[in-house]
Amino acid sequence: MGPWRGGDDGAESMIDWLFRNRQTGGRTIAQFPNAPLWVFLGAVVVRWLAHPSGTAGTVVDVVAAVALVVWAGDELVRGVNPWRRMLGGGVLAYAVVGLVVR
Repeated sequence: MGPWRGGDDGAESMIDWLFRNRQTGGRTIAQFPNAPLWVFLGAVVVRWLAHPSGTAGTVVDVVAAVALVVWAGDELVRGVNPWRRMLGGGVLAYAVVGLVVR
């Protein structure tokens, strides 16, 4: 069958498997941001409002990239459900490709 339970409604079982928080039993799609995500969001706001250039701009970019990679890696490894782990993996892949293509 698949990683989700069979039953009357396969789609509902799949959604339950995908979003069920393995710690609380509730469904988790989004969570309050943790520290690395706050750092990333702060760097984005600084970039958006101040438009730093030169060394300051580079520092803001590096802080944002590192914070996003740390957040994504944490979600990939410790996400509370498959959705959060896939989200972390997708963001990590996007960030790595973005850094390599740069």
